[in-house]
Amino acid sequence: MSTWIRDTVSGRAALEIASEYADTALLNHSVRSYAFGAEYAAVHGLDYDEDLFYVSALIHDLGLTAPFDSHTLPFEEAGGHVVRVLTAGLGWSPRRRARAEEVIVRHMRDDVTAEEDVESHLLQVGTSADVSGLRVAEFAPGFTRALLAAHPREGFGASFLSLVEGQAARKPDCAAAAWVAGGAAARIAANPLDRT
Repeated sequence: MSTWIRDTVSGRAALEIASEYADTALLNHSVRSYAFGAEYAAVHGLDYDEDLFYVSALIHDLGLTAPFDSHTLPFEEAGGHVVRVLTAGLGWSPRRRARAEEVIVRHMRDDVTAEEDVESHLLQVGTSADVSGLRVAEFAPGFTRALLAAHPREGFGASFLSLVEGQAARKPDCAAAAWVAGGAAARIAANPLDRT
C-alpha cells in the first residue's frame, strides 16, 4: 500500500468512492494533493485533522465527474455535497460533515492561511502544487520523486484542463471560469512536475 493511503475506516471509504468515480489521472491527483498538503504540514509543524483532510482531498474533485457534475452548482460545491453524503454514512457529526464540505469548497476560493483554517490551507497548498507546480521547489526532491512514482500523473494536466474548461464554458460565473480566464492553461503547461 502507498505511503499516502490512509488505512482508516474513513480513509478506506473515501478511497473506494474516489476510485469508483474518478479515472486514474484524477484519482492520483487527489492522492498527490493530500500528500503534498500532509508533507507541507509535517515540514511546517502544523497540527490538523488527518482524516478530515484526507477524505476532503480524496473527494474534492468528484464534482468534475459525470455522475456528480451539477448543471447549477460549481464543481467544488457539488463535491462538497458528495463529501457530506459520504461522511454522513460514516457517522460523522453534522459539524464535521460541514467542515469537510467547507474544505472542498474553499480550495477554489481565495487563499486562506493555516491560522484561519488549517485543513483548507493544506488542500489549497496540495492542489496548487499538483495542478500548477506552485511551491513544488519547496518539497524535497526525493519526496516528489517517490510520490510521482507511486501515483503517476497519467496525462493529468491536459485532462484536468479539459474538465475545468468544460466547467467554465457551461458555468461562466463559477470560480473555474475565472481561473481559466486568468491563465490556467499556461500555468498547467508550465508545471515542473510534468518534466520530472
